Amino acid sequence: MLAKIKSQVVIGLDAHYVDVEVDIAGGLPNFCIVGLPDISVKESRDRVKSAIKNCGFSFPSRRVVVNLAPADIKKDGPSFDLPIALAVLVASGHLTQKEVAGKSFSGELSLDGEIRPVRGVLAMAAALSKNGIKELVVPFENAMEAAVVKDIKVYAVKTLQQLYQFLKGETQILKSNARSNKLLSGGYFVLDFADVKGQAHVKRGLEIAAAGGHNVLMIGPPGSGKTMLARRMPTIIPPMQFNEALETTKVYSIAGLIKTSQSLLSVRPFRSPHHTISYAGLVGGGANPRPGEISLAHNGVLFMDELPEFRRDVLEALRQPLEEGFVTITRAEASNSYPAKFIFIAAMNPCPCGFFTDPKRECNCTPHQVQKYISKVSGPLLDRIDIHLQVPALKYDEISGKNLTVESSAQIRERVVNVRNIQKTRYNNAQTCNAYLSPKEIERFCQLDANANNLLKTAVLNMGLTARAYHKILKVSRTIADLAKEENIKAGHISEAIQYRSMDRMEMAQR
Repeated sequence: MLAKIKSQVVIGLDAHYVDVEVDIAGGLPNFCIVGLPDISVKESRDRVKSAIKNCGFSFPSRRVVVNLAPADIKKDGPSFDLPIALAVLVASGHLTQKEVAGKSFSGELSLDGEIRPVRGVLAMAAALSKNGIKELVVPFENAMEAAVVKDIKVYAVKTLQQLYQFLKGETQILKSNARSNKLLSGGYFVLDFADVKGQAHVKRGLEIAAAGGHNVLMIGPPGSGKTMLARRMPTIIPPMQFNEALETTKVYSIAGLIKTSQSLLSVRPFRSPHHTISYAGLVGGGANPRPGEISLAHNGVLFMDELPEFRRDVLEALRQPLEEGFVTITRAEASNSYPAKFIFIAAMNPCPCGFFTDPKRECNCTPHQVQKYISKVSGPLLDRIDIHLQVPALKYDEISGKNLTVESSAQIRERVVNVRNIQKTRYNNAQTCNAYLSPKEIERFCQLDANANNLLKTAVLNMGLTARAYHKILKVSRTIADLAKEENIKAGHISEAIQYRSMDRMEMAQR
């Protein structure tokens, strides 16, 4: 007898339908799976067989063939356990084809029939909403995640026996209700910019970066507050919109990082990988490519402390994502693309000992050592960073906080949100900010008067700036003008943007 069950496989960020077909025929007892399964799918034979027996059903002692169609798409992961088990029950007469029609099933089975959570359920639910099937059966732990998508019915099950009784109409399973398509808040933050004493110009630079989506490099001696400032960056970025939260949650779902009690990620991610991270850990990869740190930072912040200590190939892998906002992982059997649009913040010391620019402590590094240390970060990568900030050591009065007025993250965020709204209106796009302007958009929206144009021309000629650095200055100037609520870019805005190219000035001085 032949049985068919609908399921799905996640490739990249998208889910694709898979027909789980089971045929039980005469012959010696055998259980085989075809249709380009990987090892984890092939191992489901033992899990499915034990789960069916331990739930009180008889497993057919005949030749059982499972086909996962279409056969040209690689199937990976344990999510096919549940649809395979149901197809066997249908083919052996325990269920009818009508009782499982119109539903898609995903879930991993334990040997006693318990249904365990799987990855990528949100992507599966999103794909269902675009097609004819409107009912999705998932493990209980994945229900809140799947219920984010409207227009589908999500059923959360705990065991194979419970699902069997539900399909037979012997019991009811509560449907998980769809969540609101509005995020009520941007999340609660323990950290606050009010905790940081001094460094007013660095806070100004980070505010500009948050307002325009610009990348930042902070250079300063140990203990000057670089890490402290970077970790507070998410507290001043505007709250995520629903579409941003949905896309970010998809990435975390595929990576298996969604908690049972979570539906949508409402707080922008902050990822801070250690400098020993591998190429695949940062970009993503594996036999079945999974998202890396740059994709987990999508719509949030990627912070890389001690930037020169990262491996050279790891740093150079950032070039394409910083420029294009996505990363493509290609293997012999598959090519997956993941989003990677984030604010990149890096921190580094000015020299190996860290005290090259410190007026109070002596630097023991030779000029050659300093140059070698700085050159670990390549010119092409520095060129893709919009804002370079010098972070000097703090004085006692700044550390003690005497007679200092500090702003909270809420105050800074209010200005940032206002600027993002200006950009949203100007570009007629909710997710476009100044950092992602194309050359044509720069020409249209970054008009300069004569004084500003002459100042920028002088800077380009004297500092030897590249075309990319020229565009970076214009984009940052556009953000500075937006913060000042100015329609046109003026010489003062250009001047401030040029000040944020300190590494370019350092290279000019060395020449």
